Amino acid sequence: MSLLTVSGSPHYHAGQSVSKIMYGVIFSLIPAMLVSFYFFGLAAILVTLTAVVSCMLFEFLIQKYLIRGPVTVFDGSAIITGILLAFNVPANLPLGLMVIGSAVAIGMGKMTFGGLGKNPFNPALVGRIFLLISFPVQMTTWPKPIPWNTSLTDVITGPTPLAVIKEGVDQGAKVSELLPQVPGYTELLVGSMGGSVGEVSAIALILGGVYMLARRIISWHIPVSFLASAAVFAAIFWQINPEAYADPLFHMLAGGMMLGAIYMATDYSTSPMAPRGMIIFGIGCGLLTMIIRLFGAYPEGVAFSILIMNAFVPLINRAFKPKRFGEEIKNG
Repeated sequence: MSLLTVSGSPHYHAGQSVSKIMYGVIFSLIPAMLVSFYFFGLAAILVTLTAVVSCMLFEFLIQKYLIRGPVTVFDGSAIITGILLAFNVPANLPLGLMVIGSAVAIGMGKMTFGGLGKNPFNPALVGRIFLLISFPVQMTTWPKPIPWNTSLTDVITGPTPLAVIKEGVDQGAKVSELLPQVPGYTELLVGSMGGSVGEVSAIALILGGVYMLARRIISWHIPVSFLASAAVFAAIFWQINPEAYADPLFHMLAGGMMLGAIYMATDYSTSPMAPRGMIIFGIGCGLLTMIIRLFGAYPEGVAFSILIMNAFVPLINRAFKPKRFGEEIKNG
C-alpha cells in the first residue's frame, strides 16, 4: 500500500479541500459581480455567463477526450477562471471573442500544463492578454456605467480613468486639469466608472478580500506587499511632479489594481509558497504595474506585471524555501 500521494499544488492541509477553497473564492466574488451587473446591466451578465460556461465546457472536453483523465470540471477552478476572465474584459465584448478567450485560458493557460496546480501562469490573465493583443479595439472599447441597463445596443463608450490621465499627460496636459474629467474617489470606490466588468468597484473587491482572509483562503502577504509597493512608487513620483503623475490613492482605486492584488496575484498555483517569497512576489507585481502605468505604452499594467512575476515564481521558491522537517547533519 502506498503511503505517499504525489500531486501538483495547491497543497492545503487545514481541513479544507480544493473544492471548498474554490467555492469560497467564488462566494467572495459575489459582491463585485453584483456591482458589475448593476452598473453594466445585461451585457455584464451575458459576458460572465458565457465565460463560465465556456471555461467549464472546454475543460470538460479536454479532460474527457484529450487527456483522458479524471473529469474535475465541478471542482470550482474552471468557474473561477471564467469569472475572473469576464472580470478582465469590457462588458460589451462580443460573446464570440469571450468564447475564444475562454478556450485560450483553459486550453493554453491551464490544461496544456496538466490542469489545476500545474500551470505556471494565471489562466484568466493568459486569456485576457491573448484577447488584448489579438483584438485590441474590442478590448479597449469601454462602456460607461448605466445602472440596470437591459439593452445590448444602447451603450455609451468612453475612456477609463487611467486612460484619461495617461493620454492627457502624454499630450501635454496637467493632472490637475484632467482630474475633473474622471470620477471622484467616492465613485472610484463604489464602481461608477468605465473599465473591465469586475475591476470597477474597489470596495466590493476589498470586501471579498476580507472574507478570504478571514477564511484563511489567502494570506495578507501578496495583497499588502503588492498594494504597498505600488502606492510607495506612485507617491514618490507624485511628490516629484504632481502635475505629471496622479496621486497614490487614484492608482489604488482606478483600474485593475484591487482585482489583481486580491484575486489574480494570490492564485495558489502561480504564486510563491513561502511568506517571504510571497512578499517579494507582491513587491515585484506592484513595482512593475506602476512602471508600466507611468512609463509604458498601456495605461494599465496589472495583468502584464502578474504574468511576468509568475515566470519568476520557481526562482523565488528556490530562494525562499519553506522550512523542512528535521535538519541536515554536517560531518566534522
